Amino acid sequence: MPADHDEKNGTNGELREGANVDKIRDILFGNNMREYEKRFARLEERLTKSSEALRDDLKKRFDSLESYMRDELEALGARLKAEKAERTEALKELTRESRDNAKALEKKLSQLEEHLDSAHTELRTKILEQSKTLGAQIQKTKDDLEAALDREAETLRTDKTDRLQLANLFTEISLRLKDELELPEK
Repeated sequence: MPADHDEKNGTNGELREGANVDKIRDILFGNNMREYEKRFARLEERLTKSSEALRDDLKKRFDSLESYMRDELEALGARLKAEKAERTEALKELTRESRDNAKALEKKLSQLEEHLDSAHTELRTKILEQSKTLGAQIQKTKDDLEAALDREAETLRTDKTDRLQLANLFTEISLRLKDELELPEK
């Protein structure tokens, strides 16, 4: 127990010394200290109120900013979804149009190819017919010319003077010119 008694005395002694210090301080500084303590207390209270007001104001502003940002993000997300849906629909439409245009182009190409094939066939047929017609005309002209040539040759053969007759004629003419020809008397 004596150790417990010493601890109590030590604690009591410290309390006495702290109380003594407070008394000495009160004597030395007196009212000024109390006035400073009141000012510090008021200042601390004002700072506490200001910091709480500032904290509340900041909390309100952050809440407001958070709410605004959330609303803006939601609106932006909605716009993005709408734009994505629009672009997807536009892409589908373009794909559909492209596919339709490709089909139409293939159809036109097929029709053009068929038309070209039929025109080519028709042209070949016309060329063949023309060739046959020209061949027939050339053959007819050749036959006509051969016939005309044969007729002329025949005409020349029948109408021409024989060499011997022509020689006799020339001999007779020469003899007459020389007066050497005697004509038979009739």
